[in-house]
Amino acid sequence: MNSLTLLLLLHLLLPQPSTSEYTVVMPDSTTTTSSSSTLVDGPPRTGFPDGARTDPDEQLAVYEVMEATGNGWARSISDVCSGRWHGIECVPDADDVYHVVSLSFGSLSDDTAFPTCADNGRPYLSQSLLRLPHIRSLFFYRCFTTNPQPIPPFLGKLGPSLRTLVLRENGHVGAIPGELGNLTSLKVMDLHANSLGSSIPSSFSGLTKLELLDLSANRLKGLLPRLDHHFSSLKVLDLNQNLLEGPIPQSIGSCSSLIKVDLSHNRLTGQIPDSVQSLSNLILFDLSQNRLSGPLSLSGLVSLKALVLNGNTFGTSIPENALSGLNNLSTLVISDSGLVGPIPTSLAELPSLRVLHLDRNGLNGSIPRRFGELERLSELRLNDNRLIGPIPFKREMLWRMGRKLRISNNLGLCYDVAVGGGDGVGPSLSSLGVGYCEGRRTMRAPEGVEAKATATGAPQTQHLSSSTDTNGRSGFQSSSCVRLRGSVTHTFVVFLVLLLLKLF
Repeated sequence: MNSLTLLLLLHLLLPQPSTSEYTVVMPDSTTTTSSSSTLVDGPPRTGFPDGARTDPDEQLAVYEVMEATGNGWARSISDVCSGRWHGIECVPDADDVYHVVSLSFGSLSDDTAFPTCADNGRPYLSQSLLRLPHIRSLFFYRCFTTNPQPIPPFLGKLGPSLRTLVLRENGHVGAIPGELGNLTSLKVMDLHANSLGSSIPSSFSGLTKLELLDLSANRLKGLLPRLDHHFSSLKVLDLNQNLLEGPIPQSIGSCSSLIKVDLSHNRLTGQIPDSVQSLSNLILFDLSQNRLSGPLSLSGLVSLKALVLNGNTFGTSIPENALSGLNNLSTLVISDSGLVGPIPTSLAELPSLRVLHLDRNGLNGSIPRRFGELERLSELRLNDNRLIGPIPFKREMLWRMGRKLRISNNLGLCYDVAVGGGDGVGPSLSSLGVGYCEGRRTMRAPEGVEAKATATGAPQTQHLSSSTDTNGRSGFQSSSCVRLRGSVTHTFVVFLVLLLLKLF
């Protein structure tokens, strides 16, 4: 199993943010580079033919690397390629001399138990790695947490054969060494969840073959790097949970191969650049928890499946055509982002939409009637806005969404029996934070609140406000009900006066 496959396992087995299902890891190429031109093309062999042997200098280097990680038992293996363990891979040359091409450390699960680094010692990265001239992949997972250390600059001398460098959750501290920019054949760099506190080195512009760059969950500062044509092969860019600031560079539009972009939980400012609309292969775009401003226009992202923008300061309305043509979009999250104005009807034209969060904004008007046609919608949050009018969902849709429908704390939403198809809605209306719309012969307002139909019988929206009774239960008081009760009281008083005059 190569290290790129292990990266995929990491994203599947370990806790990730809500958009993790869109993490993409590319398969490792098996073609050889100039520095390993003597190796036989193809994947590492499972058998070890008679007369074959491991390159002696590489074998000594492996012993020393293993000892540095607290795995001195490896010296008991006479030939590290023939008696190899789970975590080492070798490839022969034309003379049947085997060379080490991959080393992996760290217990991912019971099924992928690579050698672990010593918990009670002081494990470190040995410079003996430089004596593995054919090394293609290095994978260290949770190896140096007991002995936090910087990433050693000598890794930049590993040469053009290295394609995968994973130093994940190792507790590395300090700066990312600029020397890593010398690894010009690198396709995968994963430094996730360390304690790295520098800026992103400018030398990374030389990593023109990079396909996955994951520097997430560190303490990186400064501006985002210039993302231009040098990164035309980049498919995954994950810089979330850092301290990066400034604008998203317009040059990001040149990274035409991008599939996943996660810049969430930083301090980014300014507008989302128009150039992102050229990223036609993008599947996941997460810019949540930043300080970005409006306007919003992302209609060019035709492959997009998840757009996560919550926790920003857009302070604008959603234009009708902002997301038009995004037929693959299944998740749209723009909660708590200062949105104002009406909900655009065009959102109902997103045929794949399953999850929609627009809660905790300043949206007004009514819920577009066409939202009732979103057959795949299974989770909707519109709570804590300024919405009024009937909710456009039939009973079946309310049943399907259940507790995943949140529409409370608005100015006056209500349930229209004529639209919903009758009584007997799934979740109770009080739990949704709405009552029945006016226009019924007998009205059932939540928590014992009663009302009668208007004289004309025409449906009218109740204006609802939350209240709490003496038992601490949440209820709702209809202003129209108050008016009705006042009218009934006045009529009753007049009736009593007339009766008394007749009697006396």
